[in-house]
Amino acid sequence: MTEHDADPTPRRDQARGGPGDDMARQHTGRSDARRHTGQDAADDNGAQVSTGSETPGVPEAAIPELVIISGMSGAGRSTAAKCLEDLGWFVVDNLPPALIPTMVELGARSQGNVARIAVVVDVRGRRFFDNLRESLADLEAKHVTRRIVFLESSDEALVRRFESVRRPHPLQGDGRIVDGIAAERELLRELRGDADLVIDTSSLNVHELRAKMDAQFAGEEEPELRATVMSFGFKYGLPVDADLVADMRFLPNPHWVPELRPFTGLNEEVAAYVFNQPGAKEFLDRYAELLRLIAAGYRREGKRYVTIAIGCTGGKHRSVAMSEKLAARLAAEGVETVVVHRDMGRE
Repeated sequence: MTEHDADPTPRRDQARGGPGDDMARQHTGRSDARRHTGQDAADDNGAQVSTGSETPGVPEAAIPELVIISGMSGAGRSTAAKCLEDLGWFVVDNLPPALIPTMVELGARSQGNVARIAVVVDVRGRRFFDNLRESLADLEAKHVTRRIVFLESSDEALVRRFESVRRPHPLQGDGRIVDGIAAERELLRELRGDADLVIDTSSLNVHELRAKMDAQFAGEEEPELRATVMSFGFKYGLPVDADLVADMRFLPNPHWVPELRPFTGLNEEVAAYVFNQPGAKEFLDRYAELLRLIAAGYRREGKRYVTIAIGCTGGKHRSVAMSEKLAARLAAEGVETVVVHRDMGRE
């Protein structure tokens, strides 16, 4: 567990794939075709915030749920923040404490679009406690419910993590790492005492910390998995961001059927040709079953995003048809799915 760990599954708000970008589409598996965010548009508790400008008869804005993430440098604040972001929270890293009430007010005016806010506050912000105490008092005066999550770790674990990444502690100055840790621990002592949740990450890895955060904030719903299904052509190279790769070159190539050659796997006749071949439907059924098993494991390990690459020779016929069917199958099972045809149109 280290503050500087890179997230192995970077967020993908939109798929990018070169010339085939315009061939990206989203399968949601829901009749209203809305994106799954793991949370409703507004809190169910009916909490209200007063902005001082309400008009009689006009409902007041809903107060966003607020979590403040803090703790020792190197104890896993970034990992905890990424976990909340994956659960649908609006996350702000290193926000000056004085701006927290402003952030909450802006969220309240968002008409439910920002209903849960997580703020990472740490010693990188100078005048740390003076501003933080004032902000917490301001939030309490406005009846804003907030939770403080404090990430703790032993001195030995923190020294080991800073040494492994060869970076100085933000408070060590001209001293040693242990001097910076001691100074930070003293500075954060009062905040740790006020924390609603303290997590000791001394013996936790990244996945175990994510599991603890999920247990506290995911609610009753199991954290969702989001998938990108990407067709590609082997002759153009493997997708560098693929988690799983399947090869459709075991199926006859429609390229050698003159009347099908000009079309792509999006064409109904091409798709029918592909799925009438021996093994095509069986592959789809068994691969979808395998993905259900893998998806359950990904969720347990805290992995929220997966890229499934389906390849054929040129990325035009077989891989496109199979990607479309597989994406529809995943969406029907509740997986938010985007399909991208990376190489279609390159010929």
